[in-house]
Amino acid sequence: MENAIEIQAEQQLQQIRRGVVEIVPEAELKQKLLRSLQSGKPLRIKLGLDPTAPDIHLGHTVVLNKLRQFQDLGHEIHLIIGDFTGRIGDPSGKSETRKQLTEEQIQINAKTYQEQIFKVLRADRTIVHYNSEWLMPLDLAQVLQLAGKYTVARMLERDDFDKRYKEGLPIGVHEFMYPLMQGYDSVVLKADVEMGGTDQKFNLLVGRHLLREYGHEPQVALMMPILEGTDGVQKMSKSLGNYIGVNDEPYEMFGKTMSIPDQLICRYFELLTRVPMEEVKAIDEAMQKGSLNPRDAKIRLAKEIITMYHDANEAIKAEERFKLVFSQGEIPQDIPAVTVPSGEVWLPKFLTDNGLTTSTSEGRRSINQGAVRINGEKVEEENILLSGQMVIQLGKRKFLRVTAE
Repeated sequence: MENAIEIQAEQQLQQIRRGVVEIVPEAELKQKLLRSLQSGKPLRIKLGLDPTAPDIHLGHTVVLNKLRQFQDLGHEIHLIIGDFTGRIGDPSGKSETRKQLTEEQIQINAKTYQEQIFKVLRADRTIVHYNSEWLMPLDLAQVLQLAGKYTVARMLERDDFDKRYKEGLPIGVHEFMYPLMQGYDSVVLKADVEMGGTDQKFNLLVGRHLLREYGHEPQVALMMPILEGTDGVQKMSKSLGNYIGVNDEPYEMFGKTMSIPDQLICRYFELLTRVPMEEVKAIDEAMQKGSLNPRDAKIRLAKEIITMYHDANEAIKAEERFKLVFSQGEIPQDIPAVTVPSGEVWLPKFLTDNGLTTSTSEGRRSINQGAVRINGEKVEEENILLSGQMVIQLGKRKFLRVTAE
């Protein structure tokens, strides 16, 4: 029986290793898994999220997918919405003090976060906490006691603090409190494992230290990689425009996935889908041998992603539409339509008003780059005449059917 449990623990550990950059320490995680299987008590897996923006993209889901894997193995997920820590803002990787969010901003973002997160996680196996529950009631004596558990010297070992200190840039005392408060979340929960990206390693290890300081078994820190965006160079980010949003429409998801560099295909399969690793390795080998066209692998990847966030039927329709537009050069039928008065318009504003661009400057840039077409013809002027029926196209994925009366 003991042998069977050890085998089961090793099997769980093997699944957990998928896509992981570092487990600190792995031997302790295996012991925790063994104990969980022997006792029938699930591990408490923690993820803290500061709702600093209203939407999440696939870069955020790298950690969420790992949490879902823990859920499927029978463990308990504790999601910490940092409504209190979010007021400070995580200084990780920042070269200056972050602006503090208002309580109203945090609540709006937190609501949207939860709606999107449960596209990945099982709601019935996720316990959601707001860390204001335990951080708000702390009195000054308790805050000072917490601060006394860590030294300034250790805090300045952190790369971003060290760099700012050496460059004479300001570091707010409240910023030192951020990793301590995140670590205190682990103390309150008595977390077995805390998840985060590689940029969170310092914070996760502070949590491990504080659990020991408060007389509890230290948590294991599990770090996932930071996902490159569709450009294949910089990390996925809305501000860089290289993201795939979990709320993107299926066709938009499909097109963005097809645009990723070939070298990211298997990385995306590993980190963003539930395709077994044996299949991912087979896809990689087939592409290396030339027996599988990377374009076909991307189609499979795009359909897997769309199925996760929409459904299989939407994935099929997105593929059909993509092939229609790209392979046959046709304009799809199911595109947005507007009726407007005839006459001259400033095209950058028209594109923005109708959702093809997010700003007039983006519209002007698209025109200058030759990315805007009307009825298949490239547009070079910013002022155009709207008359009759026309199809305005931006890039290869955005269309608008216009009727000017």
